[in-house]
Amino acid sequence: MTTLVAGASGATGRKLVEQLLERGEKVKAIVRSPENLPASWQTNPDLEIIKASLLELSNQELQKLTKDCHAIASCLGHNLTLKGVFGKPRRLVTDAVRKLTEAAKANAPEKPVKFVLMNTSGNSNRDLNEPVSFAQKCVIGLLRLTLPPHVDNEKAADHLRLNLGREDELIEWVAVRPDGLINEEKPSEYEIHPSPIRSAIFDAGKVSRINVAHFMAELITSDELWRKWKGQMPVIYSKEMDPK
Repeated sequence: MTTLVAGASGATGRKLVEQLLERGEKVKAIVRSPENLPASWQTNPDLEIIKASLLELSNQELQKLTKDCHAIASCLGHNLTLKGVFGKPRRLVTDAVRKLTEAAKANAPEKPVKFVLMNTSGNSNRDLNEPVSFAQKCVIGLLRLTLPPHVDNEKAADHLRLNLGREDELIEWVAVRPDGLINEEKPSEYEIHPSPIRSAIFDAGKVSRINVAHFMAELITSDELWRKWKGQMPVIYSKEMDPK
């Protein structure tokens, strides 16, 4: 089975590629700059590295890239620099999700393609009418006005929720919402919830990037787990270890 990973050179994208390879998956990794990738990637027969800017690929090129893929994952995000936050493309994630899903649908796959989007716990799932405090609503409203990446994350998830919905015959999807991201070397225990169990603004939890990658890889490779979460926006937290 083959999975296409967009944003494969990012902090979480790298870990997702490695998690998939550990599970025996074949992976196509789209990266803008392959120079700093692990040396082992260059010689792995199960990994194809595509050097490209995703949004610059034509519909025909993306259709060819996705043709033999049973799953697509997006770990794309904006660089935390002035240019990355406020420069173009302001709809990097949204446009990538749209182009990838359209390319996959154009192939008319025999079975629905799994699409896994890495999103954020700061984005509410409006399908569930999740409770959000007035203070958090005010902060989110301010983020929409001042931080283009937040709006991009919302619009990307909205494309899946509203444009594809839960009944699309060619694309099934899950939008994974991590809380505060941290770095860890190995997977640890984590929790998955349909909605946030704490405020993403005023009481954010933590989750390691390797745990997010682990969960995304499990979604892609486990049909049972996929059936449980497809069409939803689960929130992931690393379990807090009891001090001893």
